[in-house]
Amino acid sequence: MSEKYNKKNKPKPLTKERLERAAFSYLERYSTSVENLRRVLKRRIDKSARLHGTDPAEGEAWSEALIKRLLGSGILDDSVYTMARATSLHRRGVSARGIAMKMSAKGVDADVIDAALEELSETMPGDPDVLAAINYAKRRRIGVFRRENREEYRQRDLASLGRQGFSYDIAKKVVDAEDEELLLE
Repeated sequence: MSEKYNKKNKPKPLTKERLERAAFSYLERYSTSVENLRRVLKRRIDKSARLHGTDPAEGEAWSEALIKRLLGSGILDDSVYTMARATSLHRRGVSARGIAMKMSAKGVDADVIDAALEELSETMPGDPDVLAAINYAKRRRIGVFRRENREEYRQRDLASLGRQGFSYDIAKKVVDAEDEELLLE
């Protein structure tokens, strides 16, 4: 037995029902991609195999059957997840490049990411990256939204926008704008 667990708090051996409950519990709290749920369940399976000697191949089979069932019922859908997450990240001020990186880290296919970004750009009244840069600048109070010493912090603000994945042209537009309304033109 591992030193980390004693008899009271040692997790129980994994069964098909426990794996299913774990998956539904995770899905109740988090919206996720297929691949990310697969990773979560794999960690649970590996932990049970390490602590109890359960068969990881059997756990993997249970996991795949459960994921197939969730996909068939529509509970798990990468395109819906990606669109919702892309919209949320865009509102927070994340660039299209940043959104694509975050979604690919969650295991979403590039085609699904591209489709979500395309749909996002169709729903926006202008360039989505400019709008996201404005949202980021508002949130961080940089560029045109900085109250004082704008010239002193210009390079720092440009670098901040660049690290967020915005192009130099977009960063320069947000930092050098005289007025917020001029940004939206």
